Amino acid sequence: MTLLCLTSGVSASPFEEGVAKYKNADYAGAINAWRLAAATGNARAQLNLGVIYAKGQGVAQDYTEAFKWSRLAAAQGNADAQSNLGVMYAKGQGVAQDYTEAFKWSRLAAAQGNADAQYSLGVMYDGGQGVAQDYVEAFKWYRLAAEQGDADAQYSLGVMYDEGQGVAQNHVRAYTWWSLSAASGHTNAKKVRELAAKNMTSQQILEAQKMIRECQHKKLQACT
Repeated sequence: MTLLCLTSGVSASPFEEGVAKYKNADYAGAINAWRLAAATGNARAQLNLGVIYAKGQGVAQDYTEAFKWSRLAAAQGNADAQSNLGVMYAKGQGVAQDYTEAFKWSRLAAAQGNADAQYSLGVMYDGGQGVAQDYVEAFKWYRLAAEQGDADAQYSLGVMYDEGQGVAQNHVRAYTWWSLSAASGHTNAKKVRELAAKNMTSQQILEAQKMIRECQHKKLQACT
């Protein structure tokens, strides 16, 4: 779950006091400060309270409280909170599992460019959760998240290229995205890439390595 720790650099507000306390691992102090800010309708504080209750930092883990605060921030249009709310609906954390609601909130966040939500949408279209299964849409949302550096989305793009789901089958591009995913820290991507390489020609691997360099040079933009 995403927690916002940005400050404005001006005189300390309750929100900023909470950020300072959180960074010093004073989670109880952060909660107290963010509660003050959240009571005034501060969406960033509401978001952070949702995250801290979900993680159980400085307080007993409580998904019901996490859901409550996340929903308040999400209703104000906070993309991170909308994304977190989508995850909670999908997993049934603090609320009954509801893929339709998960899809709704993830889509709202994804439309604002939230990479986590874009990946979640890809997963839901891929598996037909809360929406009719649609590999083309799954590919679209995985790609958007992958271009923002999301390792899971990069891995999933590799799978879709490898299997020809939502896109023409292309083992070179599958190898490329698995390599990028591995570089982003995905634990399984390197293993899958090495298995795929056994069924590729040396020319295909050279082509993929060139594509990887080009993608990295372009900061992952337009390299699908």
